[in-house]
Order: sequence, then C-alpha cells, then structure tokens
Amino acid sequence: MRKKTKNLAVIIGMSLIVSMVSGCSSSNSTMQDKEIAGVENGSSDTKIDAPQETEKEVVSEVSIEEQVLYDENDIKITATGMDDSIWGTELKLLIENNSSKSITVQARNSNVNGYMVSTMMSADVASGKKANDSLTFETSGLKDCGIEQMATMEFYFHIFDSDTWDTIVDTDVITVRTSIADGYVQNYDDSGDLLVETEGIKIVGKGLSASDSFWGPGLILYIENNSDKNVTIQVRDVSINGFMVSSSMSEDVVVGKKAISAVQFFSTDLESNGIDDITEVELYFHIFEAETWDTIVDTDVITINF
Repeated sequence: MRKKTKNLAVIIGMSLIVSMVSGCSSSNSTMQDKEIAGVENGSSDTKIDAPQETEKEVVSEVSIEEQVLYDENDIKITATGMDDSIWGTELKLLIENNSSKSITVQARNSNVNGYMVSTMMSADVASGKKANDSLTFETSGLKDCGIEQMATMEFYFHIFDSDTWDTIVDTDVITVRTSIADGYVQNYDDSGDLLVETEGIKIVGKGLSASDSFWGPGLILYIENNSDKNVTIQVRDVSINGFMVSSSMSEDVVVGKKAISAVQFFSTDLESNGIDDITEVELYFHIFEAETWDTIVDTDVITINF
C-alpha cells in the first residue's frame, strides 16, 4: 500500500508539472534560441567545431543478461532485465532484504555511455521481504546527451535504514553492459565556445535555449571531467544584460565522465527586470570536490555575448 501511495504521489506531481508547463509556456513568447557571438574570459575566444560523428548500427532491441549487482549485508540486488516506461528506460531490479532492518535503496552518480544522466529510484523493502523495482533513466536526459541506445550503465547504490536514515552501505561503482556494449561508440559533441579549461575540467558554451524548461530559458553547457576527482560545478554572481538575476545550476560529474547541463534562468526574474531579449550573460564557475566540498577553482568572470 505504501508503494502505491508513493507512485500515486509521483503521478500527481508530474501532472502538476505538466500543468505548470502549459501555464508558463507563453511567458517568454518573444525569447529565441541563440548561438554564442563571443566570449570574454581572460583568454582567447576559442570556438570548438563539431566532431565527425561515427556511424552506428541501430539495434531494435537492447537487453541485458540477468546478473547479481550486490550481495552483502544480507541484501541482494539482481538486475533482471530492461524495459521502457513513460518516464524513460528502466533497469529492472529484484531486491531481497534478508537483514533485520527495513531498508531504502537509491542510486547515485548514474551515467550512461559516459554521460551523467538523471534517474529516478527509491525502493523501500521491509525486513525479510522482497521487492521488484527499477532504476529509471529519464528520457529527457538521454535525449539531451544524444544517447540513442544504451550500451553501458554505471551507478552505485546508496542503501540506508528506512527508520533511522543511517547509511548501511554506499556500494562500489556498478557497471552494467548491455547486448550492444561491444563495439558501440558514443559520439560526444563538445562543439561550441570554450568557457573554462583548467584543473582537468572543460566547460563549453553551446548556446541559449529559449525554452530550456518551464522555469525559463537556459545557457546550455557541455562539461568534461578529465581530473582525478569527482567534482560539482555551480555558478556564482550571474547577471543578464547587466541585471543581477537568480539562477540554478549544480552538476555532479564523476572522474572521466561528461555531462550536458544548463544554467537555468527564471522567467519571473526576466520579467521583473524588463528583459525580453538576452544579449549578455556574465558569471563565474565555482568548482569543488564532490566528496569533501574543498574548492578546486573559482574561475575568472566570464562574459558571454549573444
């Protein structure tokens, strides 16, 4: 009954989001997608051309072999298959809780084909019980990264006591290879204007999306983490056309992975400042180690012209 209630809450929440999308879709009707015209970041303005894409054979059905992903602490998690749902592609899981505690299982640092992606999963399993659940890789995130088919999935499980919230275990990184993993090549489009390249971190501006989300437009970014640390990337002191505005961006990128992200702007801010056309964005990036929160670098102020 608890799971049904949770699922109902998710459906109601998504319905509200759809309503909000409809309600906000006309608030920035004059805003348009824009390419970056120039960048001032204390170094030369470097534009990166789009890479040549590798032809890939499209396989109609991608599958996995049934496999045990975790079997310790009297908890066993088995991947049983893949399926598609309204929210995205699901990795089907059988969770067996033979411990003396009620547990909750979630996933962290999920990535597909080398791209960080958004996921949904929170499974509650009482002591001595089993549950069929799934780790859902959201369709929107896969599409944003240009992922047409899933070759590899990586993540770790965060398992905690449902009653006390005490961590039971954060598992090692788990890799699941699908039936197309051998020989599959994921294209990474790093084309755009280079904004940051320091400490093994590369950030490329790909342009302005007028309808990045129902909240408002967004500055689209491509990020590579070639450092030896898991990092979190945020923005500070954001202004548009000389006006300070609120923004939202916090992207976790683990070692060796890539991400498509966005600096999210809010339509309400644009309206209150009389901005109906974005011609300049100014900001700097705050990059820190994800585990310790130690600062890696605060970049120079970057001015992006459209």
